[in-house]
Amino acid sequence: MRKTISVVLFNMLVALTAYAQQSSKPNIIIILTDDHAISTIGAYGSKYGATPNIDRLAKEGALFKKAFVVNSICGPSRAVLLTGKYSHMNGMRDNRDTFDAAQDVFPARLKQSGFQTAWIGKWHLVSYPQGFTYWNILPGQGLYYNPDLINMRGDTTRKEGYATDVITDLTIDFLDKRDPSKPFFVVVGEKAPHRTWMPDIQDLGKFDKVNFPLPKNFYDQYSNRIAAGMQDMSIEKTMKLGYDLKMRSEPDALAASFLARMNPDQRLKWNAYYYKIDKDLQNRKLTGNELTEWKYQRYMRDYYSTTLSLDRNIGKILSYLDKNDLAKNTIVVYTSDQGFYMGEHGWFDKRFMYEESMRTPLIIRYPGIIKPGTISNQIVSNVDFAPTFLEAAGLAIPKEIQGKSMMPLFRNANASIRKSAYYHFYEFPGEHSVLKHFGIRTNRYKLIRFYEHKDFWELYDLQKDPNEMKNLYGLKKYHTITEDLKEQLKQLSLENKDETALKVLSQKL
Repeated sequence: MRKTISVVLFNMLVALTAYAQQSSKPNIIIILTDDHAISTIGAYGSKYGATPNIDRLAKEGALFKKAFVVNSICGPSRAVLLTGKYSHMNGMRDNRDTFDAAQDVFPARLKQSGFQTAWIGKWHLVSYPQGFTYWNILPGQGLYYNPDLINMRGDTTRKEGYATDVITDLTIDFLDKRDPSKPFFVVVGEKAPHRTWMPDIQDLGKFDKVNFPLPKNFYDQYSNRIAAGMQDMSIEKTMKLGYDLKMRSEPDALAASFLARMNPDQRLKWNAYYYKIDKDLQNRKLTGNELTEWKYQRYMRDYYSTTLSLDRNIGKILSYLDKNDLAKNTIVVYTSDQGFYMGEHGWFDKRFMYEESMRTPLIIRYPGIIKPGTISNQIVSNVDFAPTFLEAAGLAIPKEIQGKSMMPLFRNANASIRKSAYYHFYEFPGEHSVLKHFGIRTNRYKLIRFYEHKDFWELYDLQKDPNEMKNLYGLKKYHTITEDLKEQLKQLSLENKDETALKVLSQKL
């Protein structure tokens, strides 16, 4: 009898120890948006009031001002986050590749250690997720209205409503049904504010009275910048009145298919709003710069309006954590798969290594570890996410991971984990015609090598030229700096095992 009681007590002790270990681990929520430009977020200086809940996170946590992506395009950025490896190592170089989800991804390690793991919303990696307790994903880019979702059985189901609301509802449903004795890790994969910037019905017209100022380099002439002059992502020439800006007077089959997803009430309100705008445009008969600037204003208004639902739903998630006593032990991360052009250089989209697309928003709230209101000016990269959250969970970081844990920065804003950021973009020929390139970004300088289709260098002094308008490469005054940056770039290419970059660097121009 005594032996039986001893065994029972021992088993209870083991169970209690396991529970204590699990409960001591922080929960982790990553809110991963798509194409969210830093310039539109209040915490980063936007004055239009579109992001009160994101701004709240910044006040309660840390705002990273020098967070970068290693490859500014949707699928590859997600692959980097999952693996902690650069694109050439994880196999997802551009959106035409298929991600090998069976490879070592950090959520699988969290799951093995007792976390309940989930990916909900936009996935965009072609293959289905692996290493998750639960997933429910948008097929491909997903749709804003009444979206389809693919569940773990591979079944596709249409969900009534606006995508951002649907994704939040699924997230909260997962949190409601989880095992409360185990920590959780969730990626909330948002579609917004990806092209074609379709606002929720309740947000239509919210920024119509705002006259957005043109960026100083809106009419950039791309002097001495070959790749910038070759791109196909200008508001003037590439942005479509029908597809992008919803003008029915310029019919577009794909845009029509988006409207076909709507229910009668949604479509009625949508058409009523855009019909007036379209009619006014036709009456004005704009051409040249007037038309280009009209397109810019419509783009900005739709984009900002689309972020309102995004921010509102982030507020719902934060409220859920507060009401269920989860906030104190939950790391909340707000980030995007890359930055985005809001008229700078006359562009929309991303892809380039220039600041607007290489920089990404990054805000992290980690109660008890990160001091509220922290501002970090240290360089970090999205390749650093995987090791950071493995360390936060108390797990070993595999040697194969190429990123560096940000945990030292959480405890000390003045700490440093890297002196520079590495970048490599591969998708050419491809949409928007951005040439292949790689490079290094230090605190002050940026050196870029464009290669294959055309071979040339670009150098920028970001202290004197934050808008990257003057290519300094080849100037005698910058020779020593250039050679030093080339050596740093070569060393990074070696460290990161980027054979393509090393081969290009071995060739003299």
